[in-house]
Amino acid sequence: MLNFLIMAKAKIELIRGDITTLPVDVMVNAANSSLLGGGGVDGAIHRAAGPALLEECRTIGGCPAGEAVITGSGRLPCKKVIHTVGPVWQGGGQGEAALLASCYRKSLLLAAEAGLTSIAFPNISTGVYGYPKEEAANIAFKTVAGVLEETPVIKKVVFVCFDRENYGLYEKLMPSVTPG
Repeated sequence: MLNFLIMAKAKIELIRGDITTLPVDVMVNAANSSLLGGGGVDGAIHRAAGPALLEECRTIGGCPAGEAVITGSGRLPCKKVIHTVGPVWQGGGQGEAALLASCYRKSLLLAAEAGLTSIAFPNISTGVYGYPKEEAANIAFKTVAGVLEETPVIKKVVFVCFDRENYGLYEKLMPSVTPG
């Protein structure tokens, strides 16, 4: 749970909508390991960014689950895109929780290292990768809260939910991160 001190350093917001339209410093792409686009958030980010993003991603050569890389943003309204590859849900016994937490942690650390102060996260791994949405939301909040203590440069974190179910789950967690 976030305490008041963390909230003073970084503001956590929740919105339901399209991550590709947000005016933040960096948006996180729930990418596949090829980094070459796909469905869901990944496809939407690549379509909105245009061909420059795909060209840059081709030079990287992929990214394993739990890792993150940073690129330019093409035509997106942000300065950078952080691509992170979430785990495919295999029942919970294959280290999925640690890999998902690593996605959030490494994304925040990359943003901080680049001096970026606002970051938007989608619901990583909860689409076609099948991660249980409630468990994923809890991991997202817990990990972000912990990493914000290490990254004072980050002033705003936005959790962006495209669907109503994820939004409802995140909304229930918001009181635990808002000073009372």
